[in-house]
Amino acid sequence: MRYFDDFQVGEVSEYGSYVISREEIISFAKQFDPQPFHLSDEGGREGIFGGLVASGWHTASICHKLIVEGLLGKAASLGSPGLDELRWLKPVRPGDTLTVRTEVLSTTPSRSKQDRGAIKFRFEVRNQHGDVVMSEVANALFARRPA
Repeated sequence: MRYFDDFQVGEVSEYGSYVISREEIISFAKQFDPQPFHLSDEGGREGIFGGLVASGWHTASICHKLIVEGLLGKAASLGSPGLDELRWLKPVRPGDTLTVRTEVLSTTPSRSKQDRGAIKFRFEVRNQHGDVVMSEVANALFARRPA
């Protein structure tokens, strides 16, 4: 179990490997982001991407899944007060393999609640070519190591 006290500014880690499928892209889009370039090959070809692409929200969801599996599920996570930044930089296409790189940007012990602290992370989702397809600056709360 990792606690707030175990994280160091500048620490870099990589998590996961997730292959996104055509069927999954379409299914997610039908439910949450029904734009033509997310719904079909034809709609994608007619749009600016030249083919079917995943919703940015789908990419963000995959990022979170990989972060939970690789980091948060093994830490004293207390949730998140939100994001400072979210950028979709390149399209994610069927068959892409996604991984997440994390960097600890800052650690701030709570002044009012001594049992916790806040950590600011940069998350980068990369495809199989090493291209950053999404970046995010996220804030997370973690319990401090018990005395």
